Amino acid sequence: MRAAVLLCLAAAPALAEGPAFVDRSADLPMAHVYDGGWAHFVGGGVAVLDCDADGFPDLFAAGGETPAVLLRNVTGAPGAALRFEVADLPEITGVTGAYPLDIDGDGWGDLFVLRSGGNMALRGGPGCAFADATKAWGIDPGDAWSTAFSATWEPGAALPTLAIGNYVDREDPKGPFRACDDNALIRPEGDRYGPPLPLSPGFCALSMLFSDAARRGTPDLRVSNDRHYYVRGGSEQMWIMPELRLLGAEDGWQPVSIWGMGIASADITGDGLPEVMLTSMGDQLLQYATGGHGWRDAPYAVGATAHRPHMGDDGRPSTGWHAEFGDVDNDGLRDLFIAKGNVDQMPENAMRDPNSLLRQLPDGRFEEVAGSAGVASMHRGRGAALADLNRDGRRDLVVVNRRAPLEVWENVTEGGTWLALRPRQDGPNRDAIGAWIELRTPDGRVQTAELTVGGGHAGGTLGPVHFGLGAAEAADVRVIWPDGAVSDWLAVDANAILGLERAGDGLTVSAQ
Repeated sequence: MRAAVLLCLAAAPALAEGPAFVDRSADLPMAHVYDGGWAHFVGGGVAVLDCDADGFPDLFAAGGETPAVLLRNVTGAPGAALRFEVADLPEITGVTGAYPLDIDGDGWGDLFVLRSGGNMALRGGPGCAFADATKAWGIDPGDAWSTAFSATWEPGAALPTLAIGNYVDREDPKGPFRACDDNALIRPEGDRYGPPLPLSPGFCALSMLFSDAARRGTPDLRVSNDRHYYVRGGSEQMWIMPELRLLGAEDGWQPVSIWGMGIASADITGDGLPEVMLTSMGDQLLQYATGGHGWRDAPYAVGATAHRPHMGDDGRPSTGWHAEFGDVDNDGLRDLFIAKGNVDQMPENAMRDPNSLLRQLPDGRFEEVAGSAGVASMHRGRGAALADLNRDGRRDLVVVNRRAPLEVWENVTEGGTWLALRPRQDGPNRDAIGAWIELRTPDGRVQTAELTVGGGHAGGTLGPVHFGLGAAEAADVRVIWPDGAVSDWLAVDANAILGLERAGDGLTVSAQ
């Protein structure tokens, strides 16, 4: 299977000259910093969503002991220079991260805000107005040190099921070592939430992701854990849904013990199954899906380990945080960005640790291009996002840094054609979380993308799913909806942002 995949990838369009970005951080209306003591060594996420429905993605950035900030995107027109303004937001401190999703299905993106202390659910409304709806929705905010999140819609539910990952139990007298807190699952009961269900044991989660990686029709919950605080037997975890059972070797699950910090998931081989990148202190671990709940570590020769700084004179191991797959040059192959930076003053790890941008080559290998692309910042990177901020069809980059200002880079790559697609359906799960998009270009290549909420490190994106098309001027698309229904194929022209509304077996297309 792997050999066939590589042959398919080898038929991909010729590469562009290379990704290129321009630093636009100086144009931001403020220098926002993720700061604070021990509780904010981890976290530092950014949530990307269009909170005012003008088509341009806005940014909610965690601040730690500094108040979180909402940067409203006021870019004048598609392709224009990036412009942001500071929007009104209640002062919220202690924020480690945030994830966007439409919790109540009203068409406006909401925010689940992770904090060192009580978490918050912010209901979105017109004009980027956010109001605290934690109590109204019956969500127990808890008082933990929350550092991970994911969400999914279970069959028949009016609200999404929420998974919350917690770090060290600050009340445990044995802490901080061997004192990981339990995680929690919150399921809806009607139009409100029930009490949290413990996910135990916890091994200091720093990323979680509901994903139907096994393609069995039901997403399971992957948890990436920080080995520094493991108790005996700690490892990465997979909770099978809906019964909430930890997978073991008898299920084909092979536990991995790493200093887990982030999860990226995408089908990069073209076989319809999502691969995962797991970031850590040391090697960044790429795993290929083998079917069911099986995974295989990518060989070192694939070039995705990003295990030491690729620039500068610091040869100590790297520390990876947010990871995200995205086609930054629109050649039809998904690339990989990894935000990197020392936890704080860890002497065994590199202090000058530039971000990595790994460009996927037609043979399935990756090459480091962060330096030539202009995104190899030496700040302590944490959360990040690849998002088309000015609607020109190229994915720009946002990085939240610890003790250094937030950075924004505009993508100016001369690449291929593209499509950005946003499935929508009636009912509570308006954004069709759990659906799969399939895109077929005239050369017969098929790209797949799963709609998820979670993963990364302490932040994520709600919006159109981006595909690079190489040289193709059109493509066929279809959606496999969360309930398993499959739409007909629909032909669409390239270089457009399109809404895909569910209409029986078909799709109704609208410009976004």
